[in-house]
Parts: sequence; C-alpha cells; structure tokens
Amino acid sequence: MTKPPPRVVHLIWRLARGGMENGLVNLINHLPRERCRHAVVALDGVTDFAERITREDVPVVALNKPAGHGLREYPQLLRTLRALNPQLLHTRGLAALEMAPLGRWMGIPVLHGEHGWDAADPNGVRRKYQWLRRLYRPFVTHYIAVSGAIEDYLIHRVGVRRDAVSRICNGVELARFAPACGGREPIAGSPFNAPGLQVIGTVMRMARVKDPLGLLEAFGLAVRVHRNLRLIMVGEGELMDNLRAAIVASGLKHTVWLAGARDDVPQLMRGFDAFVLPSRAEGISNTLLEAMASGLPVVATEVGGNPELVAQDETGILVPPGEPGALAAALVGLMQAPSRARRMGQRGRERAETQFGLPTMLSAYARLYQQHLPPG
Repeated sequence: MTKPPPRVVHLIWRLARGGMENGLVNLINHLPRERCRHAVVALDGVTDFAERITREDVPVVALNKPAGHGLREYPQLLRTLRALNPQLLHTRGLAALEMAPLGRWMGIPVLHGEHGWDAADPNGVRRKYQWLRRLYRPFVTHYIAVSGAIEDYLIHRVGVRRDAVSRICNGVELARFAPACGGREPIAGSPFNAPGLQVIGTVMRMARVKDPLGLLEAFGLAVRVHRNLRLIMVGEGELMDNLRAAIVASGLKHTVWLAGARDDVPQLMRGFDAFVLPSRAEGISNTLLEAMASGLPVVATEVGGNPELVAQDETGILVPPGEPGALAAALVGLMQAPSRARRMGQRGRERAETQFGLPTMLSAYARLYQQHLPPG
C-alpha cells in the first residue's frame, strides 16, 4: 500500500479575505498533491473565503475561539491535531503563535510564518509584542518571513538566529493576473467606464492600518488638479461608514466608487489605469504583486516590504506614509504622463514574471517542508 504524502496543518486566526489568507490558498491549491496534503485550522472562524480552496481533500476546521489567551483551547486543538495527524504544523501570525507549544509537545515540527505586524503595532516597535514573540521562540522550529523587513525584525528585535529564518515572498498567479489587451477594460457595475476618464484603483481592507481615509484626502487634492480622475476602492472593513460619510462631506460622491468586497479582482485590475496602496504598514502586499502582474503602474507608501516590490521610478512611485499631499502629487504626476505610466506598468509586469511568480514561492515552500519533515 502506497504511503500517503505528509500532511501540513496550517493554523491561522481566521480564514477570511486577506493577503496572508490568499497566499495560503494559493499554496494549498498549487503545491503538487504528491508533495503534501493540507488541512486548515482557524482559531476564530471560517468565512465563505474557504470556497477558494479548490482541492477536495483539504479539511477546514473552525475552533470558534473566544478572545483572550488560547490556553483554554489547547484540549480542543489537541483533539483536532490528533485527528488530522500532521507531520508539520505551520502557524501564521501572532495569534496562532501561542499554539506553538502544543505542537512541540506533540513532537510536531512548528514552522511559523510572519506576514506583517499586528494592528495594534503596525510598525513592529512595541516591546510587548517583541517579548511575546521571544516567549514563544523556543517552540518554533523555523521561521518564515515574507519580506526582508520582517526578516530583519525577527533577527534583530525578536532574537531569532539568522539560520532559523527563511525569506519566502508571496507569489502571484501570472496567468490569472495579466495586463489588459488594448487599454482599460470595462468593470461590471462601475460608474467610471467612460473612455475619457482615468481610473485609479485600490484593493484593500478598509482599516486604519491601510489608511483609506488618507487616500480619500489625497484623491480629493488630486482631482482638483486633474478633473478626469476617478477612484475605485475595493474591499470592506470597519471604516466603511467613515468612508461613506467622508465622501459626501468632501463632495466626492461622483468621483469615488466604493465597490465593496469583490471576487473578480483580476478583472478589476484590468479596468484600472493605475493602482494605489496608501498603507501605514505592510508585510508584503499581495495586491501590489497582483497590480504589477496586471501591468499597472503603482503608487505606494514606502513602508514594510513595499520597497522590495516597487522599483522607485521604474515600476512605480513610493511616497512617505500619512502624507496626502505627497500621495496626491504622485498620482497627478503619473496620470499626466501616460507614456511614463505605461512603461512603469510594463516593467512591473516583467518584474513580477522574473521575481515573483507563483512557481518560485511553491518551490521554496516545498523545499522548506521537505527539510523539516520528521525522518521516515
């Protein structure tokens, strides 16, 4: 009887729309079946985002954990892990890290992925969170950092040995995210499909760390100068009501469209002329990679892993975070130089193809999993 491939249990806080979760789903869907089996355990819960998992052999378990330390959930998680019988436990984020001791107690190697800092510590400077990570450090077999900035954080702030960290950037599906043919394509439901407009788009969680209100302020400045600009903001989050009120108060009702959560992001990208990401903090941005793969010039804040993706003045423009004036000037400058914008988009696509394709990410994870599988 053929021995089944080893199983990796991916332990996360919640399976919902997000960059980290998108990378997880891509890994599960595309890593060859003969390499490993997968299961997902969500401490908090599972949304319809789980439907993005196309493999039929992937159990998805929600523990519905209440707020607070997870010690009380150890018995439930122990039963779950015993039933799934993994050979590797792959935790992601600080909330999942507190479960690492249980994995090591069971004799399972624990790989821990850091995908960005916490909402309460967007720049990774709070000592409380550094010390929490240090507390759990002995229980982690190996760390995965999705950007150089996070790798440096783990080594210099958390005290992880350099040889215990692997940097694996997220990969993008180059066939799915591809440039539009013959110019911007119409977007279903969009009020801004007229050919004379220039459409700036963003896809993000509408949360303070992403600074959508700062983007709205910057766009208000930009549209006064360049009146055919339009802004499409895709995503949902706790600031949606604030955004709706700010759009009305700023007189931008006819130039900004809140598209909400969408499942057709590749098509949306082909309906933009440029992409903007105003975050105050980032780990590594999937949406930046998707925009580059879609052949879009990008304007992004110079935070976290963004400078590792965006080549300044080559594939896009980097601006300081929290400065709407600088963001507005970059948007206007880009849209007033369409040939420059096109060149940036083309070079962004080339950069995505050569450095950030999905096969590169898959190969790196497959090697790392193989290295840490128990013998036999």
